[in-house]
Amino acid sequence: MTPPLFRQDAYRTEASGIVVAHTPEGGIVLDQTLFYPTGGGQPGDSGRLIWQGRSLSIATAVKAEGDQIALVVAEPVPLPPIGAALRQAIDWPRRHRLMRMHTALHLLSVVIPLPVSGGAIAETRSRLDFDMPEAPADRDTLEEYLNQLVDRDLPVTEDWITDDELRANPGLVKTMSVAPPMGSGRVRLVRIGQGADQVDLQPCGGTHVARTGEIGRLRLGKVEKKGRQNRRVYLHLED
Repeated sequence: MTPPLFRQDAYRTEASGIVVAHTPEGGIVLDQTLFYPTGGGQPGDSGRLIWQGRSLSIATAVKAEGDQIALVVAEPVPLPPIGAALRQAIDWPRRHRLMRMHTALHLLSVVIPLPVSGGAIAETRSRLDFDMPEAPADRDTLEEYLNQLVDRDLPVTEDWITDDELRANPGLVKTMSVAPPMGSGRVRLVRIGQGADQVDLQPCGGTHVARTGEIGRLRLGKVEKKGRQNRRVYLHLED
């Protein structure tokens, strides 16, 4: 398994690394990585690798065999050799926008408390699909509630429970289409708010901001019908 430095600190932007493998597809596997791999609706990180005076652009990161994380180069160039010591740097402005948006989607699942049937995270416009036969009647009220949750500057923290504890508490799982990140024996929970101010708690493996106030102004976008029971709701970062 590639140790995920992004899990220890989502705000860390640079770290050292050693190349331990090349994948058959041309990916680069490091002994530890800052790059979040595509998964759970969140895109993989982009950035750069620097070694021996050279720089290599990374387009994204993906999950590879054996719980490894492979970095995908942006263009076909010679890879740093196995054993090479290097510096890894993520595209922080992009990562931070994805963090803000991911936390914002958790808040969207609070103001629309219905089962989530899908979703996708992007830098400025993202979406959640809900098991929702009818479109929301008052979008302005929902948008106001969203921004109130942002303005409350609630802390965003994590807890860990075992796979068995999650199975015993199926109500924690909001997503119908994406299975919680299970299999390692424990599951990460993302909590928004604390104590009486807690507004959300759900399994999630993605990167998030430390407080909701960091998200900034949100705008509720269009609502699309995607089936008899399904509505797609778009969410925009306004800055």
